[in-house]
Amino acid sequence: MNSPGPRRQLNNALHTVVQSRIQYQQATRDYVARRTAEGKTSREIKRCLARYVARDLYRLLENRATAA
Repeated sequence: MNSPGPRRQLNNALHTVVQSRIQYQQATRDYVARRTAEGKTSREIKRCLARYVARDLYRLLENRATAA
């Protein structure tokens, strides 16, 4: 990826997923509350959640590629 365009689109998509999970998924809200109690900032928490989502997506795509 030489141009920043695809990375921006990916980061935007991850951000959207993280925001949706925070708003609608109880397990994610519990995670946010736990990490906030540990003293993490909201930015740090969202960064961790985005990494978690990215890892999940990578695993799904990787498994799909090996199954095909």
